[in-house]
Amino acid sequence: MWVFGNPGKEYEKTRHNAGFIVVDEMAKMANIDINKSKFDALVGEYMHNGEKIMLVKPQTYMNLSGESIRKIIDFYKIDLEDLIVIYDDIDIELGKIRIRPSGSPGTHNGMRNITELLGSDKFPRVRMGTSRPPEYMDLKDFVLAKMSDEEWKTFDVAVKNAIKAIDEILANGVRSAMNLYNSNGVVK
Repeated sequence: MWVFGNPGKEYEKTRHNAGFIVVDEMAKMANIDINKSKFDALVGEYMHNGEKIMLVKPQTYMNLSGESIRKIIDFYKIDLEDLIVIYDDIDIELGKIRIRPSGSPGTHNGMRNITELLGSDKFPRVRMGTSRPPEYMDLKDFVLAKMSDEEWKTFDVAVKNAIKAIDEILANGVRSAMNLYNSNGVVK
């Protein structure tokens, strides 16, 4: 499982680190640390229903995430359908999630880097809604800004639902997770 984000304390709790936030919560729930440094990433591993799960936080910064992912995919010979990428999406309302089995990277530079370096867009992804910036605000400033307390409460619901959706992907596949979570993005 790979996520997008930027390393460093200054990026914690920002919209662009949506993937890191989800994976950090998953690590807490699995009682593991994501602290092994391998392949330009921080990695944590645990067993889930008899399968080894890798939680990966690339340390190459968002727009070069594919470099780290390519190294791990090649080293472990991982099938792309076993990869789940979690990332922020400004085209989805804050607090909503969307799951897809594949697809274009859209305007997301990190996803573009991954699909280019993998030579494919045929891998599952969980998109975390962050909404669009207000008209007066630059996109970069918006995605790198910390969320307000109110926004954080809404986003936290999406984090919990993303974790449930990932569990559903692992247990029953992407289509099942899509059926449960894509209709309105929230299952409580």
